[in-house]
Amino acid sequence: MTDRMFLVEADGWLAASVGDELEVSGTEGRHAVAVVKVRPGETVLLGGVGRRAEATVTHTSRDAFTARLDSLTDEPEPEPRFVLVQALAKGGRDESAVETATELGVDEVVPWPSARGVVVWRGREREERGRRRWQSVCVAATKQSRRARVPVVADPATTEDVAARVTAAALALVLHETAADPFSGVDVPATGDVVVVVGPEGGITDAELATLVSAGGRPVRLGGEVLRTSTAGPAALAVLSAAARWR
Repeated sequence: MTDRMFLVEADGWLAASVGDELEVSGTEGRHAVAVVKVRPGETVLLGGVGRRAEATVTHTSRDAFTARLDSLTDEPEPEPRFVLVQALAKGGRDESAVETATELGVDEVVPWPSARGVVVWRGREREERGRRRWQSVCVAATKQSRRARVPVVADPATTEDVAARVTAAALALVLHETAADPFSGVDVPATGDVVVVVGPEGGITDAELATLVSAGGRPVRLGGEVLRTSTAGPAALAVLSAAARWR
């Protein structure tokens, strides 16, 4: 059995039943056949859009394979829903945060060009290129962790956009090293969006913090150490998952 998962976007995936055969083509099909070199008779994992399956490969071509579904598991949309607002950061630290957050169950990531961020996606073309890069990171991490859903990557958000998300959330936490309240003291709601806001290397400015608090955000600290922007979000998600999902 291969230890790799292949994401399925084929027509009929959501309507398929155990015993049905499904063709996996496109990028995933080519990767499976040309790189992983799956062959008829092998068992593979399929996933996407809330479904996960074990399947037996029945046929391969140059850029696709067909597999018979041996088992199917449907997973409901998770509650509460975890949203990570991640400040853009240098050295690939923002992408590192997105990768680990995906492995830890984040449902949506929001790129935030904060005031003290060194990295800026200027112009619509660069914004879209950056968003696609984050989406690729999410896809790879989804397959590695064998998740049934790929996180959503939102368009880059201004501080005002982030404040609007904070207002609409069931709970909004702003990670800040000087916060009085510890993260461990947070009561996680059973439903709705739980938004976690992480600043850049230089930290969240006083003006940004004031805007987010005014919108309903709650400043909290993760212990006594100062974590990197690549570490803070995943650490928060681990705590949230332990409280709401890892049971």
